Amino acid sequence: MIEYYDMVIRPVVTEKTDLQKEKTGHLTFEVMPKANRIEIKRAIENLFNVKVDSVRTMNVKGKVKRRGRIMGKRKNWKKAIVRLMPGQRIEFFEGA
Repeated sequence: MIEYYDMVIRPVVTEKTDLQKEKTGHLTFEVMPKANRIEIKRAIENLFNVKVDSVRTMNVKGKVKRRGRIMGKRKNWKKAIVRLMPGQRIEFFEGA
């Protein structure tokens, strides 16, 4: 079984996810590509001691980048958009 700390890689903090958090209360995380919605829900609930209402996932394709003549590609990754139950919040996202 995969540990919860291994499943959630990092929170995705951008302008778009910040607006999404303020409007709809959705939080965005980068997760392991093999994780499913149930595992992600359990991991978020256990790591942050909150109740999760729903989880949506999507696979993000890596961008093709160029540095001079050399072409490269960023890695593919999986994104999870998590909605918490009303009244729940994670202190990490409430900071400055």
